[in-house]
Amino acid sequence: MQSNNNSNIVRGFIEEVLNQGKIDAAGEFFWEDMVEQVPFPGQGPGLAGLKDVLRDLRAAFPDMHWTIQEQIAEDDKVLTRFEWSGTHRGTFLGVSATDRHVTVWGMVIDRLEGGKIKETRIIMDTLGLMVQLGVISPPKA
Repeated sequence: MQSNNNSNIVRGFIEEVLNQGKIDAAGEFFWEDMVEQVPFPGQGPGLAGLKDVLRDLRAAFPDMHWTIQEQIAEDDKVLTRFEWSGTHRGTFLGVSATDRHVTVWGMVIDRLEGGKIKETRIIMDTLGLMVQLGVISPPKA
């Protein structure tokens, strides 16, 4: 039953924080000393660092929307396969606004303790994002 509850916590974070843009509510879903196993470039530690990255992401893609494609929960871990899309309206990862619409896939593994996320590891198609933004040319066939 715990894994089902953990799944709901992750879903709540995606809906409230990522999709509704309520970045300050991230503390309801993450511990203050949470650990990002694969941090974004320049991401600071803990919940504060996560909030900074989420604010930057929301500023760069103000219409950002995340969709859960699949979710697997076991014991204290939840794996979520997702897709997010948005229009690039501000600087992100050093890339100035392009006004291009992007769709990015990825997976995140969250480990929960006491009803909140303690560790997270995101694997996202950043190369595909950069190709969609026109920063990197797609490979020639």
